[in-house]
Amino acid sequence: MTSRRLLLPVVAAAIGLVAGALLAGLFGARPDRFLILLLGETLGSGYGIGQVLFKATPLIFTGLAVALPFRAGLFNIGAEGQMMVGGFAMALAGIHLASVPGPWLWLLCVAAAFLAGGIWGAIPGLLKARTGAHEVIVTILLNFVAAALVNYFLSRSYALPDTVRTATLGEGAWMARASDAFGFFRGSGLSTALPFALAAAIACDLLLLRSPLGFHWRILSGGLRRARYARLSPGLLSALSMGLAGAIAGVGSCYYVLGYKHYFEEGFTSGSGHVGIAVGLLARNRPAAIPVSALLFGVLSQGGLVVNQLVPRELVDVIVAAILMIFISLDARSREGGLRWISS
Repeated sequence: MTSRRLLLPVVAAAIGLVAGALLAGLFGARPDRFLILLLGETLGSGYGIGQVLFKATPLIFTGLAVALPFRAGLFNIGAEGQMMVGGFAMALAGIHLASVPGPWLWLLCVAAAFLAGGIWGAIPGLLKARTGAHEVIVTILLNFVAAALVNYFLSRSYALPDTVRTATLGEGAWMARASDAFGFFRGSGLSTALPFALAAAIACDLLLLRSPLGFHWRILSGGLRRARYARLSPGLLSALSMGLAGAIAGVGSCYYVLGYKHYFEEGFTSGSGHVGIAVGLLARNRPAAIPVSALLFGVLSQGGLVVNQLVPRELVDVIVAAILMIFISLDARSREGGLRWISS
């Protein structure tokens, strides 16, 4: 990927924001006032920056869960369900093993989420290998199954009376809040889950570009015929790819369960899995670029709450859709050689 092609997401984001500001005029808001409020209240204070980073953290995990299988020629739509299953397993480990000393309890919670999310994510890969079932349809359906199962067990056995949340996890599993160490972020939900997410992005980039497994996944993305010609096992590679993606999404629940509320709550994923698809797409499914892409969506997510005093919050969703459509259009145009300033 050339440095000029890396400009495409930036150009798409800039055009999308300007288009959003002009649309804000239809609701009676001044476009410049809209942009100043959107960017100023998110990036202009410690609390705003902390909230942007807090909202970007789960998107890094779900963006990686989309990007990893994509580089193997698979499309993972199930990050939402994988995060939900992983988060529930994480909470159960933190509740039932609360007496385990600090760092070990945290490790067990992360391991539980990794394992549960990984098993849930591997199912579509195994079904594709064994039966040829399309992973897109299977992962979509598994999102509904995950929500139904988790909510069933939560309401029947683990929810506190008159709530939709579990008991609080043992303190040893809690991740440190940024505001405890840096007063600059006071009041925000930012925690050490962010550096954990950044480390995952670096690890995934190295895995894809510097390891034999990543090389085999890239061969698989060229088609089953090419993979078999290289004497690879497409079924095993598909299951590994989807399983690792599910494990990453499952661990991503740590931003909320371990780093923010310290308990599992119904609906905490709040569309993080679906937005992760957009994050991965805008980053061109390159793990190293996903944190930057997630940061943009973090700004828009937090900014949507801020600009609600001027325009309906749904306008931010329109901006997100506009950015993606502009990016896809520019990308297609550049591949056809129609954008000389990129290809030259």
